[in-house]
Amino acid sequence: MPIPSHQGDPLDVGLPWVNRFATLGDDFYTALSPTPLPAPYWVGRSAVAAQAWGLDPQWLQSDDALQAFTGNRPLAGGLSLASVYSGHQFGQWAGQLGDGRAILLGETPGWEVQLKGAGLTPFSRMGDGRAVLRSSIREFLCSEAMHGLGIPTSRALCVTGSDAPVRREEMETAAVVTRLAPSFIRFGHFEHFCHHGHHDQLKVLADFVIDHHYPECRTDARWGGNPYVALLAAVTERTAQMVAQWQAVGFCHGVMNTDNMSILGLTI
Repeated sequence: MPIPSHQGDPLDVGLPWVNRFATLGDDFYTALSPTPLPAPYWVGRSAVAAQAWGLDPQWLQSDDALQAFTGNRPLAGGLSLASVYSGHQFGQWAGQLGDGRAILLGETPGWEVQLKGAGLTPFSRMGDGRAVLRSSIREFLCSEAMHGLGIPTSRALCVTGSDAPVRREEMETAAVVTRLAPSFIRFGHFEHFCHHGHHDQLKVLADFVIDHHYPECRTDARWGGNPYVALLAAVTERTAQMVAQWQAVGFCHGVMNTDNMSILGLTI
């Protein structure tokens, strides 16, 4: 299915854009744009998440914001992409997966910005690249509730909807969640290169994560000066703490597969 082009000039959200993940190279992602949706409308917005990101809350009320966070208008300075990963799902090796319906718009200081439900990518497999309204509302509410409970989590900036039909068990309507996180790198990104024996890329990824998110692993003397062992220990500890906090509030993750497990110990 061809991907329609964006309409209009890139929009400026007043924040400096980079995309450090894109520096990893073509083995790690495919550059592409979201697929526009017709006649989008607002479903929900989080002023708290906007404030955390540094986004002007007045701009978040605008039609420009509505179009941008539906995937209908590009953002100035962004480089949108879908990343590749693999993983275990429900106890079985699932092989190559990837961002089948999520597109990373880019990165501003401290936050990556991702649209979920933004259309087909090379990793969509048999899917349609879309999200439906009911699950998008659930993710929006749960993400912000987890933040309110003090549990490490990705954030949900907003949900937009469209009457475009999406078939699941029955016909539903489309929606897009804009979510924020310091990084959307998952266990599955590491599994992808490890499983396929691409150890050079695995090291590049590990060095990237250590340098940008776990610099203390370079100097942690507890693991014999090995930063990769220190990284494994740090990720294990963060993840265990997160799951313990889930249990403390009675939260159960319905799809706790390795492709959904954050390397930063965040709820996704």
